[in-house]
Amino acid sequence: MSAADVSQHTPLMRQYFAAKAEHPDILLFFRMGDFYELFYDDARRAAKLLDITLTQRGVSAGQPIPMAGVPVHAVEGYLARLVALGESVAICEQIGDPATSKGLVERKVVRIVTPGTVTDEALLEERRDTLLMAVARGRTGYGLAWADLSGGRFLVSEVADEDMLAAELARLEPAELLLPDEDGWPAFLTSRNGLRRRGPWHFDADGGRRQLLRFFGTHDLTAYGVEDRPLAIAAAGALLGYLEETQKQRLPHLNSLALESAEDTIAMNAATRRHLELDSRIDGRSEHTLVGVLDSTVTPMGGRLLRRWLHRPLRDRRILGERHQAVETLLDARAFEPLREAFRGLGDVERILSRVALRSARPRDLSTLRDALAMLPALRATLTPLDSPRLHALAGELGEHADTTALLATAIVPQPPVLLRDGGVIADGHDAELDELRRLSTHADQFLTELEAREREATGIATLKVGYNRVHGYYIEISKAQAERAPAHYTRRQTLSNAERYITEELKGFEDKVLSARERALARERLLWEQLLDALNAVLPPLKRCAAALAELDVLAGFAERAQALDWSRPALSDEPGIHIERGRHPVVEAVRSEPFEPNDLVLDEQRRMLVITGPNMGGKSTYMRQNALIVLLAHIGSFVPATRARIGPIDRILTRIGAGDDLARGQSTFMVEMSETAYILHHASEHSLVLMDEIGRGTSTYDGLALAKACALQLARGNRAYTLFATHYFELTALAEPGSGIANVHLDAVEHGDRLVFMHAVKDGPANRSFGLQVAALAGLPRAVVSDARRYLAELEQRGAGVPDTSPQALDAPQQMGLFAGPAPALEALAAIDPDQLTPRQALEALYRLRSLL
Repeated sequence: MSAADVSQHTPLMRQYFAAKAEHPDILLFFRMGDFYELFYDDARRAAKLLDITLTQRGVSAGQPIPMAGVPVHAVEGYLARLVALGESVAICEQIGDPATSKGLVERKVVRIVTPGTVTDEALLEERRDTLLMAVARGRTGYGLAWADLSGGRFLVSEVADEDMLAAELARLEPAELLLPDEDGWPAFLTSRNGLRRRGPWHFDADGGRRQLLRFFGTHDLTAYGVEDRPLAIAAAGALLGYLEETQKQRLPHLNSLALESAEDTIAMNAATRRHLELDSRIDGRSEHTLVGVLDSTVTPMGGRLLRRWLHRPLRDRRILGERHQAVETLLDARAFEPLREAFRGLGDVERILSRVALRSARPRDLSTLRDALAMLPALRATLTPLDSPRLHALAGELGEHADTTALLATAIVPQPPVLLRDGGVIADGHDAELDELRRLSTHADQFLTELEAREREATGIATLKVGYNRVHGYYIEISKAQAERAPAHYTRRQTLSNAERYITEELKGFEDKVLSARERALARERLLWEQLLDALNAVLPPLKRCAAALAELDVLAGFAERAQALDWSRPALSDEPGIHIERGRHPVVEAVRSEPFEPNDLVLDEQRRMLVITGPNMGGKSTYMRQNALIVLLAHIGSFVPATRARIGPIDRILTRIGAGDDLARGQSTFMVEMSETAYILHHASEHSLVLMDEIGRGTSTYDGLALAKACALQLARGNRAYTLFATHYFELTALAEPGSGIANVHLDAVEHGDRLVFMHAVKDGPANRSFGLQVAALAGLPRAVVSDARRYLAELEQRGAGVPDTSPQALDAPQQMGLFAGPAPALEALAAIDPDQLTPRQALEALYRLRSLL
């Protein structure tokens, strides 16, 4: 809108347009008294998004003003809905005092609420991190930076290619993503909700380095391990600039920068996380997932830490060994029970400290923090006798905090109100001036009674009275007959027909205080509140370490509780290659089944690198594969595992190809998705990777599928040499298990009992002898007539051999069909090159034999 157009509007709307011009692409909540108002296009958009009334009130520039509003007291609920929809909102507050302002009250955008920067409790998911991420790119790959503003974490990493970038996005699931406004980004980035395009200059490595140095107040970035990571620095600078732009204040709780390295973790791509259903199922639902079984943490911050561990399993055996030993110690001493009971009163200390740092904490945040700090001596007393290096380290990280605990205990009332503006937050006895103001406002009559008694005694005038009226205020009244005895320090205020009224310095001071005592008491409380936040921010780093230790203790105690409740055992992490699991179970299937779960063993080592798994549909092949992957995963986050015994050698990746589904957004069929995921595995699996392959080749013709399945199995066994569980219905692949091949056959057992098929769910050595496909179809409810016809057709096919491929190894190695993009057949090319008129009889015979061999 031009300056001439703006000038035609009212002063209030000109103020609105000035604020809106700074934030043209996001909704502007414009404070007007007890409402946040939206105008024009913002009002129309918000009315649809929030289902609120769109009205037209008043006139500006000769036109009605479209408006929509939300009450100030209910704004958090509306912000939560907008953030969930991926919207951002600029909050424009009244920063002037309406009582003293001349003309319009001054207004200013004080913060911008975006999906990745929310910190208000009502806007956050309690047990999930809310992350803001920035991505920079260069010739060597991609730089990533992400921040959890509500938890005070700031991290960076670098990845080499798009596959690793996609895996990191699947792991972190940022609520908001910052990208340079450039072409050529992959679709999995540009199609995300919460995407924000920023000018490419924000992602400059040199500018980012200067910004980080200024923010942290250091001479270089060596201490953070990123000095030689220009792409990570570029992303971190872009993210930090966005945070400062939206928060419009200091961010003291982001006091460090951590570098995450892919070499430290067991890698899992997006497909693997999806197939293993760690915290959400394939259909997007969250029930019956691994985290649903594993998460018995008491505090929200413990729940969030557990999810971070679950999505980032470690390879460091020292760290994992300390976690396993801590869980075992908590179990043996049954110390997890008092710890978990104490945690029930902790609250979300981590997020409370972030709100303290951002100065948005509420009174009950500080009372919760006070109560949590008061528990620390008892927690340390529980941990001190335990023989565990990790538990002792965590007890040390809890800290003492005696001064902070005492300050909060004396400063905050036991049960504070929800909002500071209501007053009554600061405890009596904490501040003498506040106590006096409160006494004046609540006990004025008592003060006047005491003053009257003192003045009667001092003057000897028994009829002296202290009173008040609205016109003249407070006064001392003496009858006319006694007026001569009035002390010299009394100043006459009013003369009546039969009395004189006086004022003293003391009474005048009392009057000045009591008439504004409540307002001054509230102002004093606000000042004391700010001083409390200052004091807490001065000790924020040790308090953050305390919160982190509490979260980890909650997770470890939860692991101990799960181990006892579910009969899990401590895994052994070995330097010797291989995976040996005795009587392993699937943690989720076992939890939801009413009947007992059938445990199974797994042995993979240097001589046995692949198991070809056969057996009927519904027999448990997929369950068996997944349970072993989950056992390996649980061992590498520090948890006990659902098995009698587990010994696991070095693992660098878990890769899966399970299930089927289209990816319509990328134009991929079920078979294309299958082949894409298989290609990723073949390119990335190493001899230390655990690979799960389920029914490769089923999305195409029998010959194609069988050939692909065999080729993939041999590549994994001979080329990648990965630890592989290869489930298939191609019984022909069981022929691959030759001596010295590193391949073995196992099968899921099932037996026929009359007309019924009974699944035994037991893994046995050797190949299955039947697929039981028709029996499973009958179980699924196919009409009897269809099943009977299928039996007849199957018998005919088996008699004639029709439609059944030659499955000998020689046949599988031979070419079966012409490729779609193949050129002329070699025999045709050779025939076209022959000139019959130039051949001798002997040469013609040799050419005929050569053509025969080419067919």
